[in-house]
Amino acid sequence: MNYSGIIFDVDGTLLNTIEDLADSMNFVLNRHGFSEHATEKYRQFIGNGMRNLAICALPEEERDEKKVSIYLAELEKEYNKRWSKATKPYEGINELLYNLEKLRKRMFVLSNKPHQFTEKVIDKFFGLERFDLVYGARIGAPKKPDPYSALEISRLSGISASDFLYLGDSGVDMKTANGGGMYAVGAAWGFRKEDELWKNGAKVIIKNPLELIAIMKESK
Repeated sequence: MNYSGIIFDVDGTLLNTIEDLADSMNFVLNRHGFSEHATEKYRQFIGNGMRNLAICALPEEERDEKKVSIYLAELEKEYNKRWSKATKPYEGINELLYNLEKLRKRMFVLSNKPHQFTEKVIDKFFGLERFDLVYGARIGAPKKPDPYSALEISRLSGISASDFLYLGDSGVDMKTANGGGMYAVGAAWGFRKEDELWKNGAKVIIKNPLELIAIMKESK
């Protein structure tokens, strides 16, 4: 199979963002007198969008729609102050992108992180110009695991969905890839465990970003 394009998830795949996200939400919790969560616990909170992160972190009695909207606004305000404090690319990611560019593979980003934050982190750590399209969560576009945006990327790029690799670290990503007819590659270095990736349709799991190069070369 000749894979021409690759779609990357962001949180837990390209970038280790957990500390900045956890610190932002914990600040909101602390402000309201709620118990904070250990940073590692946020591994299970991240991946379904920032609203879901807030819902998971809040006490159950604070999870009605009106209250969540208030806390979400606070979370986004705090994250806007902190998004680059501890966030960094995973080891091997920059080398992976460089090699994919040498192979003339087209690269795309699809995240459930709000679109404005997705663009900010990609631009700072990698450069927006290296990717054909960068999509975060957008108004009017259903979030992953709905394959809507993945298929939109396929349509706008002119690359058939079956010619895409999709790299992500969660079951949400694997469902998105399979729902869009793309080859699902699990990132074992991310926020979720390998069994979640397998259960949700990973075709292969890689433990180091550079392993993706071999998959690309084998498909030539």
